[in-house]
Amino acid sequence: MMNQEVRAIMTKDPLTVHSNETLSEVSSKMISNQVQQVPVVDDGKLMGLITSYDLWKHHNSKDYDESKKVGDVMTTNVLRITPKDKVGTAAELFMSKRFKTIPVVNLRNELKGVVTAFDVIKETLKEEYPRPILYKEAIEG
Repeated sequence: MMNQEVRAIMTKDPLTVHSNETLSEVSSKMISNQVQQVPVVDDGKLMGLITSYDLWKHHNSKDYDESKKVGDVMTTNVLRITPKDKVGTAAELFMSKRFKTIPVVNLRNELKGVVTAFDVIKETLKEEYPRPILYKEAIEG
């Protein structure tokens, strides 16, 4: 399982936002989609990641402004992997860097998907325990 490519378990069409969207717009999208990290994509290229922590940090700052743009507060120094990288590589990064989401990009920095720590846990569980009794819907769906 850890030797398979990330493309096998990644979310291929994740929610994305544009750097010109307001923090209010993005916050609403994150809440309604129940996500804590969203890739910021302009013209197909990964520009950064906006996280619930970024929003919280800005909300508690002196210059709080809900109409501020995502590009003003997003995390731009984002670790990324390619679809051909191994799931084990993603797992190591989740453990060592304490990330929850890693964008998956091609060599032109075009977003191809995201892989989350939950994706790795879910696939590992499915392999080790193919017939779950509890939470069957969450694991198989």
